[in-house]
Parts: sequence; structure tokens; C-alpha cells
Amino acid sequence: MIAVKSIHKQFSGKKVLKDLNFNIPDGQITALLGANGAGKTTCLRIIAGLVKPDEGTVFVSGLNVAENPLEIKRQLGVVGDREGLYERLTVAEYLSFFASAQGLFGAELKRALNSVREELELEDLWQRRTKGFSQGERMKVSLARALVHRPTHLILDEPTRGLDVLAARLLRKTLLRLRSEGVAILFSSHIMAEVTELSDRVLVMANGAIVDSGTPDELVERTGCKNLEDSFVTLAYGVKGEVMA
Repeated sequence: MIAVKSIHKQFSGKKVLKDLNFNIPDGQITALLGANGAGKTTCLRIIAGLVKPDEGTVFVSGLNVAENPLEIKRQLGVVGDREGLYERLTVAEYLSFFASAQGLFGAELKRALNSVREELELEDLWQRRTKGFSQGERMKVSLARALVHRPTHLILDEPTRGLDVLAARLLRKTLLRLRSEGVAILFSSHIMAEVTELSDRVLVMANGAIVDSGTPDELVERTGCKNLEDSFVTLAYGVKGEVMA
């Protein structure tokens, strides 16, 4: 489980996150919704240990992220808002490098690479350098990097951004499989149909704070709206969703 406790963060005197408190249970998919600038990416980076909060603590499987950075990196898989590919390396070389950094060597490394290559359908890309890859291909490799060491927790920042239909379907299939295996998954998205299909729970952010949470159906019922998109507009922007339909 990921536990976020009383997180505050500001940049240049501007409060970006304000007293965030929530849990991401094992074996569930949680969606983080918010308008641009609501603080989603900063929140995800703090959970991943990439940014330090001004106040508060994040725990992963009971371990303090700030105090146990190496162990947390073994438990976390992160797909950020930038793919971060090394374009002179082939996919095989790139994933081998990151798997080795996670402590995988020899037969264990080979098994991990073969597994992620098969699961994410990377055979045709395996010996190609990543320079010139399409957005869908780049995302598949980025996801493979996040999963190659078999993390127990997964964080994704708008993972279907720019993906074609087949790549998006593969990503959704992968997330559902990981959920069934007990992985705790947190992802941000602006695609309401995707959130409705995948999410066990939704967190809605506005102005750096969580303004509501629940299942998609619960949010729709509480706001009196027709669908999740209208509910999100009502909660995040403070206006009745149907007005903006």
C-alpha cells in the first residue's frame, strides 16, 4: 500500500500541494484526476521520491520514502510524463541497463527481459534503437522499464497520452493483469472513459488539494451528474458539469 500523509509543497512561494492524505491499496487501480496545474504531477513525483515535500511523509509498504530511497525504488515502477529513453541504445540494451540497476543479473536478468518482452509485445522492437520511435512505441518501452524488476507498486503520469488504439488497449490489459496480481496502481489521466473502465477508486484534485474521492459511480451519485466527466467538472471547476457539456 502507498500511504500519503499530510503532504505540503510549494514552489517560489506558491502552494502547489495542500495537506494531501490518501491511501493506494494493494490490488486496486486508483485514478488521480485534476485540471492542468492542479498538482497531480508534483504529487506523483513526491510519491516516487523524485521531489521532496516541504511537510508530510509518504510510505510504501510501511517504509518511509525519504528514509529508504533504494528499497523504495525496488518496490516502485514509475512511468513519468517524459519517457526518458536513451536513443542510441536498442530496447534490449536499454532495459538491460535498468534491470541491472535494480540488481538483476545472469539468469534472473534474462528471465526478466524475456518476460517483459513477451508481455508487452516488444519482439519487433527488441533490437532497434529507440530514436525515431512512435509515441506508442516509446510508451511501451517506458512501461517495460517500469515493470522489468516486477515492482509491487506502479505510478503512471498520463500513460495513454498520444497512444493509438492498439497501444492503449495493451496498456489497459497490462494494468488489469497487474491489479489481479496484487499490484497497487496509481495513474493520472484526462480520459474519463478510461478512468471509468479501469478505476476502482478516483481521487479528484483541485488547487493542490483532494476535493473528493470514491468509486466513479459514487462520485456521479454524490454530484447528481449524468457521468464521471460531468462530476469531475463540477468538483474540479466548481460549476455544474452539464453547463460545460
